[in-house]
Amino acid sequence: MRTFLHAGLLLTALIAPAAAEAATLSFQVRGPGGQPLPGAVVTVEVAGGAAAPVRGPYVMEQRDIQFQPHVLIVPVGASVSFPNRDRVRHHVYSFSRPKRLDLPLYGRDETHSVTFDQPGVVALGCNIHDAMSAFVFVTATPFVAQSGADGRVTLAQVPAGSATVRVWHPSIRARGNSMAQAFTVTAADLASTLTVR
Repeated sequence: MRTFLHAGLLLTALIAPAAAEAATLSFQVRGPGGQPLPGAVVTVEVAGGAAAPVRGPYVMEQRDIQFQPHVLIVPVGASVSFPNRDRVRHHVYSFSRPKRLDLPLYGRDETHSVTFDQPGVVALGCNIHDAMSAFVFVTATPFVAQSGADGRVTLAQVPAGSATVRVWHPSIRARGNSMAQAFTVTAADLASTLTVR
């Protein structure tokens, strides 16, 4: 068992031997109180790793006066459509550094598309409905997933080598709402608990 503590990110690793040159990494993300943290985005960036493929379609719709989904994970270079499914108009915007956007007022069954060409988190809002918020998480790594209700994430076929695991969630009290830890992926499966603050 290995335990790493860095800037509030606790990574406890249980490693079992395996013969392959890749591993399946399983994480459980927990909040400061030790409860599972759903909706956290976990990425593993491997040195010299392949870029995330662009598959799509990627959709961030407006429905019931909210964005759906609340967090959309896309690879760098992805085009995201923003259809309006509401009976009211929306004006979608972002001032985020990875992608500033302004989709002027548009109505039901109209759509706009935006290409996200830089990695990072893009916070979305609506100029008409202040309560509307969402995030587009743009990543260069194919090893990314969002935690479920139980806080669990599994990433398969992660190549062995130097890596960084990152956890992002809007509630994390750190710069960029994210925490990171360097570690080495061995040719073995790994199960970990990630505790964020």
